[in-house]
Amino acid sequence: MTVLTTSAEQLAARPTSRTAGFRVELLRDWQQAVTRWHDISPSTPFQHPQWYDAWYRAFADAEGIAPLIAVVTDASTGEPVVLLPLIRRRQNNIATVEFADLDLTDYNAPIVGCAAPRDAKAARALWRSLLSALRRMPEKADLIRLRKIPVDLDGKPNPIALLGAGGPCSLNGNLVTTGEDYDGWRYTLEKTVRKELERSWRVFTRDPAASFAIITDTSEALRILSTTEAQQGTRMQSLGMNYILNDETCAAFYRNLIRDGVRNGYALVSALTAGDEVVATLLGIRTGSRYVMIRISNAGEKWSNCSPGRLIIERTMAALHRDGVREFDFSVGNYAYKRRFGVTRLPLIDVSAALSWRGWPYTLRDRMVRAVRNYPRLDGWLKRTLGKPLSHEEN
Repeated sequence: MTVLTTSAEQLAARPTSRTAGFRVELLRDWQQAVTRWHDISPSTPFQHPQWYDAWYRAFADAEGIAPLIAVVTDASTGEPVVLLPLIRRRQNNIATVEFADLDLTDYNAPIVGCAAPRDAKAARALWRSLLSALRRMPEKADLIRLRKIPVDLDGKPNPIALLGAGGPCSLNGNLVTTGEDYDGWRYTLEKTVRKELERSWRVFTRDPAASFAIITDTSEALRILSTTEAQQGTRMQSLGMNYILNDETCAAFYRNLIRDGVRNGYALVSALTAGDEVVATLLGIRTGSRYVMIRISNAGEKWSNCSPGRLIIERTMAALHRDGVREFDFSVGNYAYKRRFGVTRLPLIDVSAALSWRGWPYTLRDRMVRAVRNYPRLDGWLKRTLGKPLSHEEN
């Protein structure tokens, strides 16, 4: 049975679907969804409520984008099942439901409640309930496309992965687990890498004003972010790459994140400085013993002899290890510097489904692309034929 209810607090009618024991509410306000959910235990640092609060505040009024948060509960008990932080985006006359991401959220996943499915049958019933609610929205959507989904959520099964309907994503995570002995982990690195890091620190500290710090003052962290923006912008321009992180909306998101997250240790800004000069910056997010790096920059050629990018990563890792971090996530993108730190690749999946006849061609295309990814040689040949880059790698 599907019931449509209307709330004056919402921008439009709120579809509510009860199918196979699940109740789906589609909300337009993130804070209202958080209030309904009561307690959020993030499965990755990206599922932290502060991440989505900063994201929705920045993008809520962006053209063509509408917040759409699915709150799913057990229809009988009211227990939380999953919370899906989604948006409805319109492009080229196609309305797509997707995660609140826009290339900023590296791992997309539901926020899992105590009544979340633990097997494929229950997961498929949940999926049918969600699709039913989406198809009955007053603002029609044509396609649901969910990308960059971890298979495992902090030791719990991901209900979306249980569907068995997904396929390999073109991106993967990159994780380093150090264990309790940080020096022991360092000695697992190739000798050349380890010696280069030691040499870089010696070269950097020849300057008597050289220092490393994790910034705990919000105003100073925002100042460092301005330097990150400038340094990254210069770097991307020199490479001739399309760079979106400094546009008005993305910049607002990162400022929201730092303004609200530095004081409680969720957002971490670290910097290498030499007097008043900022040599390198690193922005990351932390929950418990896991830290994810999300933006990195350096001052360029002037300091290249001390490899400031790799140096700030290692200094940050050492400092955070002393504070209890044991998992260092280098996020998506298989860059060469990540391999030097001995990362383990984490598989991610993509899932899509048509919500109207307009969405079927896109769903079929997605399925074909995912199928081809199961054959790396064929995938590589097609990319070369089409003139597409083989990977997100950079020396």
